[in-house]
Amino acid sequence: MKIDQVSDSVYAVAGTNVNWALISDGSGVTVIDAGYPADTADVLASVRQIGHQLTDIAAVLITHAHLDHIGAIPTLIERVGMPVYTGAEEVRHAKREYLQQMTPAGMLGQLRTHRGRRWVAHTLRAIHGHIRMSVPSATTSDPTTLAGLPGSLVAIPTPGHTSGHTAYLMPAEEVLFSGDALVTGHPLVRHTGPQLLPAAFNHDESRTRASVSILAAQPARTLVPGHGLSISVDADTIEHGLALQHTSGCSLR
Repeated sequence: MKIDQVSDSVYAVAGTNVNWALISDGSGVTVIDAGYPADTADVLASVRQIGHQLTDIAAVLITHAHLDHIGAIPTLIERVGMPVYTGAEEVRHAKREYLQQMTPAGMLGQLRTHRGRRWVAHTLRAIHGHIRMSVPSATTSDPTTLAGLPGSLVAIPTPGHTSGHTAYLMPAEEVLFSGDALVTGHPLVRHTGPQLLPAAFNHDESRTRASVSILAAQPARTLVPGHGLSISVDADTIEHGLALQHTSGCSLR
């Protein structure tokens, strides 16, 4: 686990090939995403390391309900009992009314390369025993509720990676939490910078691409992605990075 303070109130935390974020306003904490199941102890420890107790957690927001973003939630609910919010459509995904996850064939396809084999091994260890995890208490939130949480966040629907994927903007500090709609790196790709995840991860590639335009239009100076390093960003940075990705073909196959 590695914690980086990226603005006055925001801490980006790197776990097992995935990130989560903590927003502290001095009295409480908003957690955005929650790592793999194997990251649970680190998620809990990260809250304490920024000077809070678990009982200070006001809510957990999830960008989407893949296993690498909900792993610590069952333990947090057991110990804290805080609400878990996500996009309206993603609530159904979190409750596992349906599943939009990389297929077994997609996982097997990654075994063709050394980079892929290493990622598959890390992933299987990180989800071991929790493949059927869900978040039955997940619910959607209204703008007033989000504005009342530490960070005073705004939800930004960004479907494509999953049908209900939601990014979050913290206007006060111009921080954008993009989840997996826009990342800056991943173990399966060689280059860093704003980019889409490989197409095998995205439920709807065309909607994923359309959502990037939504993110590029946000008034943000700092990008905290679901995978890769947090970076300073503007619309030109995002568009230039994606243009390079498109012309090179990197991470799209």
